[in-house]
Amino acid sequence: MTKLRRVLRFPRSLDAKMLYMVLLSLLFAVGVYLSAYGLATLALNKIYMSPESVAARQAKIYSDFSQYVNSYGIAGSDEDAVSRWPGNDAYTTILIYRDDELALSNSAGRPPVGQASSNANRLQYTSEHGRLYPMRFADGVYHIAIGDSSQMREDTLNRLIAVGLGALAFFVLILWFFRRVTRRVIRLSREADAIGDGDLEAPITLQGEDELSQLAQEVDAMRHSVIARMSGERRAWEANSELITAISHDIRTPMTSLIGYLGLLNENGFQDPQRSAQFAASAYEKAMELKDLTDELFKYFLVFGRSELELNREELDGRLLLEQLLGEAQFELTDLGFTVEREDFEGDCLLSTDPLYLKRVLDNLMSNLKKYADRTSPVRMCSRLEGDKLSITVSNRVARSLDRVESTKIGLRTCEKILEAMGGRFEVQKDEEHFAASLILPTVKTEE
Repeated sequence: MTKLRRVLRFPRSLDAKMLYMVLLSLLFAVGVYLSAYGLATLALNKIYMSPESVAARQAKIYSDFSQYVNSYGIAGSDEDAVSRWPGNDAYTTILIYRDDELALSNSAGRPPVGQASSNANRLQYTSEHGRLYPMRFADGVYHIAIGDSSQMREDTLNRLIAVGLGALAFFVLILWFFRRVTRRVIRLSREADAIGDGDLEAPITLQGEDELSQLAQEVDAMRHSVIARMSGERRAWEANSELITAISHDIRTPMTSLIGYLGLLNENGFQDPQRSAQFAASAYEKAMELKDLTDELFKYFLVFGRSELELNREELDGRLLLEQLLGEAQFELTDLGFTVEREDFEGDCLLSTDPLYLKRVLDNLMSNLKKYADRTSPVRMCSRLEGDKLSITVSNRVARSLDRVESTKIGLRTCEKILEAMGGRFEVQKDEEHFAASLILPTVKTEE
């Protein structure tokens, strides 16, 4: 049924709409013509051709012709004089009879004088033109028959008026359609101009399913694309501004200390070897802090400087991969004096991932643990397999003696970008005392 509806669905293009509109306008114009002509014909038959109206017109013709005959002394047989009567027209016929013979007619094609017996008799013309009226001419009394066919003129006039109304209806509908299309074009042009002037929040009116609506959709899609791009650029600019501010602050602190220690060494020289060694060790420690910050900054731009990461994906056994990565991290933390509690997931799964980038994520987390974790509390590593997702959570207690908020958050942002490129998520939960980071990776579906 749905396919049948699609087949029977009318095209929505402007060409098709124009064709439909022309056909509809023609049908409407024909309907207006037939309605107007039918009403006019009905009025003609009921009013103009009523017996009273016909009798009144014939009486008027009789009066005008009688006045003309009496005024100029016209003889009943004077054909030239009768033809000069001002009331002569194509719709008025006057037949002049003397006794039973047709003496004269003002209409072309009527039998000439003296031939009535061979062509037509009085009864025939009486039945055609109605009653006979007596009229005195200069040469005696005649009888005249009056024929009035002016309804033909009125019918022609009604037909012309009906045709005019039909044509008017046709052009009104066509002009209405063109005006509707033109208004849509003008509206779309104004909305596009508003967007071109920088008002990206100006809405685009989406109406119809033709070429204009498709153009409006493309303009609206372009508007949303520009908004998204500008929003992304603004977020990137804000993030980079925050990063530069944070890096500047973090670099300034060890740099100030380093300059101070080097200044002390420069002022005191190396007369006191013990103090000189102490200053040199402190300066070295601050220099290493600067190195760590620049390394993190390099990692950040290495990841975020690309629109898309180039991953070398491999399908690996999830259990073996985590055993290797988490095992190395556990060994490193244990060697530094941390207590590590692990809980591995049950079952088997395959991961489509880049092991080097995944190791970089765990390295960033280990770097955070070394800096901010409380070594007196255990570090927990928990992996769970839930449906088609594998989650790895690393949690710890934050050391009270250190700043509890990561200054730059470069490592966490790097982790988030890498997990997004892998089709997963990176989530962080923290409060005043605890910190937890979760890596959520999609697994590969295996055929049963």
